[in-house]
Amino acid sequence: MQNSKPDIEEDLERVGVAGLRTIVVTEWKGKEYRFVPEIELVIDLDKKRKGVHMSRLVEAITESIEEESMIRHGSLEELERDMLERLKKKHSYRRADISMNTELVIPKKTPVTRRKTMETHDVGVRVFYSNGEYRKALRVNVWGNTLCPHALRSSNGKSHIQRADATLEIETDYENKIELEEMIKCVEESFPSEIYTLLKTEDEVYVVNKMFKRPKFVEDVTREILRDAKKRFSDCEVRVRTVSHESIHRHNVIAEGKCRC
Repeated sequence: MQNSKPDIEEDLERVGVAGLRTIVVTEWKGKEYRFVPEIELVIDLDKKRKGVHMSRLVEAITESIEEESMIRHGSLEELERDMLERLKKKHSYRRADISMNTELVIPKKTPVTRRKTMETHDVGVRVFYSNGEYRKALRVNVWGNTLCPHALRSSNGKSHIQRADATLEIETDYENKIELEEMIKCVEESFPSEIYTLLKTEDEVYVVNKMFKRPKFVEDVTREILRDAKKRFSDCEVRVRTVSHESIHRHNVIAEGKCRC
């Protein structure tokens, strides 16, 4: 029935599956990473076809993960590309798009006591095929803080502090090697201070002192991420959005920017 002529003949840009979860294993620099991403896989649909073979889409995804995971891909984008290549054998398409949204856990040590702590960051990896070539989009969301320079100057060294989160998105050619960990560093180091899941008293003192030595508006954080992205990455389009969750206002403050590296 999917191959029959539809009642209304219109091309569709994105048809597929969304919200599919399964386990994915990659190996990067000798370390094994396990993810349970939320997967979305879509292809374009010609106006002459009523629908896609949805069961085949799901079958292609699960078969690809089961078989390709034995090879231990070096990255999520490598796995995604291979899934799209496998899909070509069952579905003809001009454009296709697959994304995985998941969490990346990075072990760190606290700044003074050197206690081990596990820091979790939301990440997204998208690979899309169009006009005979692959491209990719990488996204990280990182939490930090802002400290108001204006209040610091006008209140005799006192200021309001708030948690903030920044999202860095990079779109580039598939072959351009960009690490999610490097993107996270780019964002994290742009805040007045990093934040940690675990902090002992000595660590808390360090973090607070660091924040007051580097007060920043949300605009400052956003501009610094853009500036550092230009230093770290090349041949890509960069977008940044930072949200300061204000502690003394009823509203939040946002800043956005983009650049070409």
